[in-house]
Amino acid sequence: MKTPAHYAPDVLFFFDGKPAELALYETLFRHMEEVFPDASVKVQKSQISFYGRHLFGAVSLPVRRKKNWPEHCIVVTIGLSHPLESPRAAVSVEPYPGRWTNHVLVSEASQVDEELLEWLNEAWAFAESKR
Repeated sequence: MKTPAHYAPDVLFFFDGKPAELALYETLFRHMEEVFPDASVKVQKSQISFYGRHLFGAVSLPVRRKKNWPEHCIVVTIGLSHPLESPRAAVSVEPYPGRWTNHVLVSEASQVDEELLEWLNEAWAFAESKR
């Protein structure tokens, strides 16, 4: 995966004071590196974004935590043509017709599994199909 020169310190700053969340992100990143070797990653103020030709996924920290959400988790955002029909989808919204933003909470390393990576792979294909 293509990372900018300042990637490592930016990730540490993004997760400052949140070691559990950093560990979850590192697990996800290792898997994504294998599945998406041609993708690039960009650390921003509110999220870490993953790109092919277009944005296909992101990781953020919960801002407005719902009552039943785990204390330590990351939010994996997956852009698809449809809402995720899964109990793992914490929130799904349609910001544009035919484009769904799906948020999946990851609170344990074991949740970075084949299903999550399949959704990200589908998001990659959906983003690459855009003009």
